[in-house]
Amino acid sequence: MRSLYEKLSKYIHYYKSIAAITLGLMYIVVGIKHFTDPEIFVAITPPFIYFREAAVYFTGLIEIVGGALLLTNKYRKKGGALVIILLLLVFPANIYLVFSEEAQTVFQGTRADALIRIPFQIPLIFIAYWHSKEKVSKWVELFCILSFPPTIIYFLTL
Repeated sequence: MRSLYEKLSKYIHYYKSIAAITLGLMYIVVGIKHFTDPEIFVAITPPFIYFREAAVYFTGLIEIVGGALLLTNKYRKKGGALVIILLLLVFPANIYLVFSEEAQTVFQGTRADALIRIPFQIPLIFIAYWHSKEKVSKWVELFCILSFPPTIIYFLTL
């Protein structure tokens, strides 16, 4: 007798595709915002980053490309890997946002908002990893399936 997981695998595949497309579109929109409203991103870029505005444009470009790659089955694995790199690159900005009142003001948030934002980076990294691989462990897949909805809801409410 097939396990429940095996019975649901077809639906998991569709769910994974929906998650990739949703995230891909989200990354593209946020990436474009790096170009249309760079002040927000420059404000949360830590001072130890030289050429902060150039860094914002660079990460915006990576975000757009990574998001676009997530939209297609053919390049989804590369998109997932690129998004992991992006999330690791911008993680210092999320930490800086916690400690900089100036960044919080420009970002229109509080320290509490910044602290809530940090844990959501973990499921984003796992979900990008999920998309960068053909197969992952059942536990990683289950974590991604369960963490995707609250993560998306959180970022859509920003």
